[in-house]
Amino acid sequence: MLIVIPEVLAPTELNSLRNELLAADWIDGKATAGSQSGAVKFNRQLPELGDTSVRLGHIVLKKLGQHALFLSAALPKTIYPPLFNRYEGGEHFGTHVDNAIRPVTGTTQIIRTDLSATLFLSEPDTYEGGELVIESQFGAQEVKLKAGDMVLYSATSLHHVEPVSNGQRLCSFFWLQSLVREDSQRALLFDLDQSIQTLGCELGPNHPETLRLSGVYHNLLRKWADV
Repeated sequence: MLIVIPEVLAPTELNSLRNELLAADWIDGKATAGSQSGAVKFNRQLPELGDTSVRLGHIVLKKLGQHALFLSAALPKTIYPPLFNRYEGGEHFGTHVDNAIRPVTGTTQIIRTDLSATLFLSEPDTYEGGELVIESQFGAQEVKLKAGDMVLYSATSLHHVEPVSNGQRLCSFFWLQSLVREDSQRALLFDLDQSIQTLGCELGPNHPETLRLSGVYHNLLRKWADV
């Protein structure tokens, strides 16, 4: 499942975040990479527990908590605190798969990474390259979104970031554990929920057909949820 979540951040919020990011101190991106991904990771990121990273991460999480499409698609149980990375001067990230289990830095908590997310913070016409390439059964898909938009995709996917040959690519990235572990089940629930929302607008939320499908949705969620 690959879903674009539009307008997570508004233009004024983006400008504020970018200004803080550009003024921050950056470290080698290998700091949060596993042994396999560390060998192919060439970028920079904010220190994970630094004040700037924590504060901006809270802003991202607050906005996601208000975004109905994200909540419907992800069914989040636990979200890893958002991180921030920076690519320029040919920096890139080779093909890798994200670690299945991640301890949350500074806590005793661990999460299963069901979904990966990349929130684009730089406008696509301000840098060359930097496409996020996600491999699936349907082939490789290149993703380069406008600033403020986010892509959500299965953490089981092989993916890479193309070299940034000119300009600067700023993003936030993170992982989450969903209430529904299985990607195909999560995709069915998402499609059903979107149909219910459309039906509710056309027929009304209390129409018998809307209520019937809502019941099907919640019974499937009850069956599949890992709580």
